[in-house]
Amino acid sequence: MFYIFAFSTSETERIILVTAVLVIYLLILSGNLLIISLICLELQLQTSMYFFLSNLSSLDILYVSTTLPKLIYISHTGDHVMSYTGCLSQLYLYLLFGDTECFLLTTMAIDRYVAICFPLHYSLIMSKQVCVLLAFPAWFMASVNASILTCYAHNLTFYGLVEVKNFFCDIKALISASISDTTSLRTFITVDAMFVGVFPSCLILASYVCIIHTVLKIKSSHGRWKTFSSCSSHITIVVVYFGSAMSLYLSLYLTNSLEQDLVLSMMFVTLVPMLNPLVYSLRNKDIIQALRRIIHTKKNMPTIKNSH
Repeated sequence: MFYIFAFSTSETERIILVTAVLVIYLLILSGNLLIISLICLELQLQTSMYFFLSNLSSLDILYVSTTLPKLIYISHTGDHVMSYTGCLSQLYLYLLFGDTECFLLTTMAIDRYVAICFPLHYSLIMSKQVCVLLAFPAWFMASVNASILTCYAHNLTFYGLVEVKNFFCDIKALISASISDTTSLRTFITVDAMFVGVFPSCLILASYVCIIHTVLKIKSSHGRWKTFSSCSSHITIVVVYFGSAMSLYLSLYLTNSLEQDLVLSMMFVTLVPMLNPLVYSLRNKDIIQALRRIIHTKKNMPTIKNSH
């Protein structure tokens, strides 16, 4: 059995924590569901960019649903115990959705590269079939990677009631709680970081180097800004995601306090899923216009019915 530490709080602080996490969770769900609904309902949003965005929003919902409901339950009931199977299942899903997000953000960078560097051939190159073919490897590679790390965790030896010093079962907490020799696992995580973190980062960077090179060729400053601003939402999410991921990954080799680990983990789990709908809705004219059209249509529906 595993004992999930979560946040150590008083009765009053516990109520505040449950309320805050619940509000964050509901905001993430509603914001990302809104993005998915708009993309599904509006024909003008049926493009490769929004196909990947809907995938990202779906992923964010699954990602936070792996950890936050359990945190709310623990904080509300005070029941910190989790089964061995439950812990490894949570670890697998957390790794699966986290790694997929990393690969998907890379795919979205490639989409932006094609859109800006080859605008005349964009719709031809990024067809629906190509989008699916690009999204599938992201899920597949993440699934394989998560399976390997979960198998490593399964082979760790634990003694008695295992204290997991986080609000969910993550790999760092399991390594710290294990009495096994974790040298090989730590080595694998270091190599794995190159595959999941460094390689995608390099592809994203290479894409934006090409994008910047193309944008600088545009003579009009307004044209340069308008073209590059189409990437601003993606850049924001990439910087936040990889920045928080790097902070969390480096903490694997640092001796942080429990509070620091909890804060870093909470930021990594909630920041991108919460920012994603805000960034893509507030800074995206297509999304705002689609929302306005749907609201306008709904407002006019009673009038249409009454006229008949």
